[in-house]
Amino acid sequence: MLLRRNQILVFFLLVSLLGIYSCATNKARVWNTTAEPEKEMAKLRQQIRAPEFKKQDFLITNFGAVGDGKTKNTEAFRKAIEACNKNGGGRVVVPTGTFLTGAIYLKSNVNLHMVDSAKILFSRDPADYPIVFTRWEGMELMNYSSFIYAYGEKNIAITGNGVLDGNANNEYWWWWCGAKKFGWEPGKPRQTEARNKLHEQNHEQSDPRKRVYGDGHYLRPNFIQPYNCKNVLISGVKMINSPMWNINPVLCENVIVEKVKIISHGPNNDGCDPESCTNVLIKDCYFDTGDDCIAIKSGRDEDGRRIGKPAANHIIEGCEMRDGHGGVVIGSEISGGAVNIYAINNTMDSPNLDRALRIKTSSSRGGIIQNVFMKDTKVGTYKEAAIKFNMFYEKPGNFIPTIRNIWVENMEVEKGGKYGLLSAAYKSSPVQNVRLINVNIKGVEIPMKVDYIKNLQFENVRINGAPAVVPDTLKN
Repeated sequence: MLLRRNQILVFFLLVSLLGIYSCATNKARVWNTTAEPEKEMAKLRQQIRAPEFKKQDFLITNFGAVGDGKTKNTEAFRKAIEACNKNGGGRVVVPTGTFLTGAIYLKSNVNLHMVDSAKILFSRDPADYPIVFTRWEGMELMNYSSFIYAYGEKNIAITGNGVLDGNANNEYWWWWCGAKKFGWEPGKPRQTEARNKLHEQNHEQSDPRKRVYGDGHYLRPNFIQPYNCKNVLISGVKMINSPMWNINPVLCENVIVEKVKIISHGPNNDGCDPESCTNVLIKDCYFDTGDDCIAIKSGRDEDGRRIGKPAANHIIEGCEMRDGHGGVVIGSEISGGAVNIYAINNTMDSPNLDRALRIKTSSSRGGIIQNVFMKDTKVGTYKEAAIKFNMFYEKPGNFIPTIRNIWVENMEVEKGGKYGLLSAAYKSSPVQNVRLINVNIKGVEIPMKVDYIKNLQFENVRINGAPAVVPDTLKN
């Protein structure tokens, strides 16, 4: 016991020294004591608080909304939200029924609240989504509004147990990605050309507000995107059939996503992608998605480095992950870096879930990913790797990334996939300070495939029933 305590003290002393340097370069608070990460997480939890709203309701049917699933209610939503905002805030209530609408813009001090049997059904007409300043795969541009959007607002929420239906399928929205499995056919337009152009504009660092897309470019809108907002709550709702990413707060502070259920298997249908956000709590959610369940991001390549805002201080707790490319993922649009990511008491189980913990970046991204703590993780099965580090996710560049200070404790895997631990890093930038404690992975084909890790530590790690031993080449 004394030996383990001494090891913990030494590990976090090293973390602290590294943190002093990274605080200067990343301008983000890092673990700065020798205490266990739970104590740092407890301090963070106290800083994240749900917004409060004035106790008054604005029923959308009083502003002309009709819940027949056919009448377009965009204007009724706008009027109700504006009235709520102008009168000091409160709840804009969606009653029983199916309410078809275009883009919804949330204003400060407004809680869009859905009763249990309410559904908001989003229009399939791109003309119902005005051009706004947004991010698309980590790059800034002018493009279709997300289905629910806010910019620079404070104290906003989407609550209740209703359903948000993005109304996307292989005939609408999804085929824009250009994949035959999602309905695209040769001769149809697709996003490829516009995506390539946006990449070029990003590399050239052209004015983002002059990168105008929308009609004829086929860059799908995200579902929910609060941008540069403070005090955001998304609670209770069920989300289905998103065109692209489901929940994508960008440059936000104090974000809570709780008890949300996301079932959406379209292309790039990530569950929750907080991007360059500070103080985020994702709790008690259910993810069954066509892409990463949770992917923490901070911008792509030049845009991410120019803005330079890391993803900082995230807690992911009590969530259930089913299908998806990864359960808890950091990257790949991570050029601004990530710091202080806590994933506690989560469960994952699906033969279609590729990885439990995944950190993906590349030398076209750069950035520092550090202080990732995962504890009490239960995994039924997965496809590729329980823990994966990858510095070669996309084409190389001149910005070698850094991954360091990764702590995984109490992970139980009933039936693994191909690998237990999988890592691909640069010799000049090895993954640093990886600590696995009480990890038990059963039924994997290959226990470990790693190249460059500096200071890999195992304590009570078993793979396929046998004690896992750190190779001599990776001990220092």
